[in-house]
Amino acid sequence: MSEEKDKSFIRIRDVSKSFGDVVAVDNVSLDIGKGELFSILGGSGCGKTTLLRMLAGFETANSGTIEIDGIDITRQPPYKRPVNMMFQSYAVFPHMSVEKNIAYGLRKDSVEREEVVARVNEMLTLVQLEKLRARKPNQLSGGQLQRVALARALIKRPKVLLLDEPLAALDKKLREQTQFELMNIQYELGITFVVVTHDQEEAMTLSGRIAVMDQGRLRQVGTPKEIYEFPQNKFVADFIGTINIFRGTVTEVGAESISVACEETGTTLSALGTHPVEVGQHVNIAVRPEKIFIGKDQPENAFDISLKGVVEDFGYLGNRSLYR
Repeated sequence: MSEEKDKSFIRIRDVSKSFGDVVAVDNVSLDIGKGELFSILGGSGCGKTTLLRMLAGFETANSGTIEIDGIDITRQPPYKRPVNMMFQSYAVFPHMSVEKNIAYGLRKDSVEREEVVARVNEMLTLVQLEKLRARKPNQLSGGQLQRVALARALIKRPKVLLLDEPLAALDKKLREQTQFELMNIQYELGITFVVVTHDQEEAMTLSGRIAVMDQGRLRQVGTPKEIYEFPQNKFVADFIGTINIFRGTVTEVGAESISVACEETGTTLSALGTHPVEVGQHVNIAVRPEKIFIGKDQPENAFDISLKGVVEDFGYLGNRSLYR
């Protein structure tokens, strides 16, 4: 029973939220495990931030329920929820030192001074800011500010930490470095992290599982490999990474593969695996660029698909090249 509870540590059931005539979150159900680093991924306006704000208590669901650790928090005010939130802007206090920023939540709760000092020191060590404790925010880099905001959010030891685009303000190099720091901190503390992001690479790097959202609905939930290698619909296939999509009609369904007459290429393509399709059905065949080899020789494997074409454009990007 406890194992089942841990798998549904955060339990979202049939949750919807509208703003006037605009449906922001549409009948979403989702389970997030205890100690999981989980990402909600989607483009602008997909409903991911609204869902996060309902978890935090800043928005109230029109219907459905939200539970954390078996307790219904759907109508609870934010200050009663076992969650904390790290905002995209970090929202650190400019007039306070690093140390005082981190300690702020405990002091507001009238925690004893000795306890405050001990936990601030613990957080400073965790985020590697011990030598910068006396600095003001305007004396810090973007990455250091991010760590101050993270320490302040964690010091009250919430059961769940919500992170709204936590790395969006950082440059590419620093963002890549901070991703691994964030993963290490989450692993060390064992707290459930729920990250909202529009950055596919960030979600794939950080998360054990990802929920892909579009127009207020969940389109797929799975591991990064499941999302990338086995998308359940055209939206997820097209949204995650780069892909080539061919439209066609099923001409044959075999035990281990299907054949599809492709409209764009004028040829019949074979797709390995079992698929719930019928002869005559219109389907999409999606192929990742890294699965394509450009050469002059015909493939020897019968299941390798060979298409003739002419290279029109070429782009060199260092670790990879783009062909059109």
